[in-house]
Amino acid sequence: MNLPVVAKKRVAVLDIHGGIGASIRSQTYVPLIKRLREDRRTHAVVLDVDSPGGSATVSDYLYEELQKLAAKKPLVAFVRGTCASGSYLVSCAATRIISQRSAIVGSIGVLMIRPDLHEMLARVGVSIDMRTTGPYKGMGMPWRPVTPEEERKNQEMADRFFERFVDVVAEGRHVGRDVARGWATGEVWWAPEALQLGLIDELGDYERATAYAAERAGIAEHVERVHPNRPVVQRLMSQAAYTWTRAAGLELERLLSIRAQ
Repeated sequence: MNLPVVAKKRVAVLDIHGGIGASIRSQTYVPLIKRLREDRRTHAVVLDVDSPGGSATVSDYLYEELQKLAAKKPLVAFVRGTCASGSYLVSCAATRIISQRSAIVGSIGVLMIRPDLHEMLARVGVSIDMRTTGPYKGMGMPWRPVTPEEERKNQEMADRFFERFVDVVAEGRHVGRDVARGWATGEVWWAPEALQLGLIDELGDYERATAYAAERAGIAEHVERVHPNRPVVQRLMSQAAYTWTRAAGLELERLLSIRAQ
């Protein structure tokens, strides 16, 4: 008689590696976070963080979805290398932040970047003809200078994102808003300094993070990594790029070995 296979209760590990909005996209990560929230096998989640941050809007979206997950299951953030800017905002959804000793933490703040090409285009004799339907419709276009009104609008947007960031940090780290604002200088700290300040909860390794998550969930430690679903074309392109890069590396090693003989 075949006995039914009983799925083990697990701690799911979700990588937050790379730029938010580029490598980490809401289109793929938000559905996965929702699945983890509803999955009966998943009793706790560890965020494995190594990211310099990225898009403010995507970071905030991920934070809100992770907050919903943390309301149902233990959520632990483990800082592997860098937890800065948007990735720190995301990590504030966790019930505990554990960092390895040599990690970098912080960069609480907002940065808006706009390339300015109008002088370069003028030097090469290129002009852009543009029609708009409102005073701010062409805002951000790099081929013309920024108007004072646009400068004011940009600063207002940056300030609003900044205030939201401060609110998230204050709530996530259980500190007053004045304390969170004091951290929000854009500075990064070595993990032991971040611990002293209160930006993280403890120093520890990956195994400590997964063990803590299992303990909080009241289950035996059974860890599984989870990954967002990527379109078939993207997976094929990634595999092809890896194959080509590996082949080129092997050929280069062969040529170098021949030259060294």
